[in-house]
Amino acid sequence: MTRSRAAEPRRPAGASAPAIRVEAPAKVNLYLHLLGRRADGLHELDSLIAFAGVGDSLAVEAAPAGCLTLTIDGPFADRLAPAGNSDTDDNLVLRAARLLAEACGGGDRFGAKIRLTKRLPVAAGLGGGSADAAAALRALERLWGVDPGPERRQAITRALGADVPVCLAGRPAFVGGIGERLAPVPPLPQAHLVLVNPGVPLPTAAVFGARTGAFSEPARFDEAPSGAAALARLLAARRNDLTRPALNLAPAVGAVLAALGEAPGCLLARMSGSGATCFGLFAEAAAAAAAARAIAAARPGWWVRPAPLLAHDGGGQGK
Repeated sequence: MTRSRAAEPRRPAGASAPAIRVEAPAKVNLYLHLLGRRADGLHELDSLIAFAGVGDSLAVEAAPAGCLTLTIDGPFADRLAPAGNSDTDDNLVLRAARLLAEACGGGDRFGAKIRLTKRLPVAAGLGGGSADAAAALRALERLWGVDPGPERRQAITRALGADVPVCLAGRPAFVGGIGERLAPVPPLPQAHLVLVNPGVPLPTAAVFGARTGAFSEPARFDEAPSGAAALARLLAARRNDLTRPALNLAPAVGAVLAALGEAPGCLLARMSGSGATCFGLFAEAAAAAAAARAIAAARPGWWVRPAPLLAHDGGGQGK
């Protein structure tokens, strides 16, 4: 006797498909060495990038072909669109959508309504715009049922910015070149972060432009840290080469580093990317949460968030 499969519930006539939702977690440069400057003015780098369990989110829905719209909400929406809910043509999310559409047959063939919930500070060294663009690519590939292939996908990410390739990969990686070369890292231990931004935007180009002095050597490692303390020791032998120029442009970065470094249980305090966000590394979630509460209470104007270090996968999978 054969068994018939239970009929799947049908969507009522006229009902729209549910939105595809993806996360865009904050990227964190656990270390960042600048190896030199190329003839085109861009810097070769060596960095260990991981992700934190806090970030922006996107939802995409079907729209008529040729119609791409972006609506922004969330606590930092007004930093991207003055009215908070207005479309903005130059946002990286829309640029990513247009590039993907062109790579897969032309912009007039695809449409989408995109909603970005902006929870991360802007120009903060957390790769927020890059994470949003990467999340848009993941979501729209699913919505449109397209696969541009590795070469076209790589060309899209390179056109969008240095952090987009690692954000699209969504897992910890050693990053080289100008951001396009990714290499696997040894397994990272369970650890927790406190992210702190003093409310001072630091444009990446300005920080790189203010850098002076000698360049660094690559600093990758092969051993898997046995715990958060071992990871902190490895990172302490490395640095963020953009810290000094960031401090010169935004002295508040120094206050953030001091506040994190003084927090009980903080194993390492360091700036992420081009700043001004800094992170504290903690072994225990409770210690990170306590530090975040104390810093937020002492500095009510600062953005402060505790979050787990996403040691294996930076998320971004649809819900």
